[in-house]
Amino acid sequence: MGRVEGKVAFITGAGRGQGRSHAVRLAEEGADIIAVDICEDLPTVGYKLASPEDLKETARLVEAHGRRIVALKADVRDAAQLKDAVDRGVAELGRLDIVVAQAGIAPLHGEPALQAWIDVINTNLIGTMNAIHVAIPHLKEGASIIAVGSAAALMNIPMSQTVGTNPGGNGYQVAKRMLADFVHELGRNLAPRGIRSNVLHPTNVNTPMLMSEPMYKSFRPDLENPTREDAEPGFAVQQAMPIRYVEPVDISNTVVFLASDEARYVTGMQMRVDAGGYLKWHDFHK
Repeated sequence: MGRVEGKVAFITGAGRGQGRSHAVRLAEEGADIIAVDICEDLPTVGYKLASPEDLKETARLVEAHGRRIVALKADVRDAAQLKDAVDRGVAELGRLDIVVAQAGIAPLHGEPALQAWIDVINTNLIGTMNAIHVAIPHLKEGASIIAVGSAAALMNIPMSQTVGTNPGGNGYQVAKRMLADFVHELGRNLAPRGIRSNVLHPTNVNTPMLMSEPMYKSFRPDLENPTREDAEPGFAVQQAMPIRYVEPVDISNTVVFLASDEARYVTGMQMRVDAGGYLKWHDFHK
């Protein structure tokens, strides 16, 4: 306990799923939280996004650990909304030490198809960049930026071979690949200031994004209306270890490490929590 004691973390997509898990784990380890979420659905996304009630529950769980939280509705696609949220959070909590850019969507079969592309690029790539950029003026030496990517960014096959040709699905992989490159270069530029920047690439995670009808359809395109029971055996293809998915806390534990002083010299990493998924797609290379 206390691995990030006295620090303040800004987390996007904190209403539920991985974002909520990151907020709670960091709170358990002593951090106060600035939490944002869009708290509304997008027409191109074929599953429910977090609600205002979900964000309130995240706040309750953080406060249950005796930590403070500023929880606000904000759309990561809008840099002005994010700046306002960060400025309000820092004004109340006094500082900013950790950025966890988690917010993301998967409009795999979204319609209109080109709008699905626009939404996923604006959320998963531009939204992550917005979150980081509005936070940078508040960060000092020792700060940690953690962008949540995806094992899809590191696969050596296009998403069209796994989720079909819909631009929303393809845009997901494009956004995560470009994010990985962006954070690599960001780390290079922030290292002289003593600020670390890393990307965390999860495999399948047990969240509403994975457990959704569009994802089931991607894993079982042979069925008209596949269920979780139909699709879940196919989840195992992503990992080398004999599992179908990991839990949000498995990602959050790595977030805590990267946010803590234990990782004070870890920067520019493409950190994988993928149960060996990368090993299935790549031979060893330097």
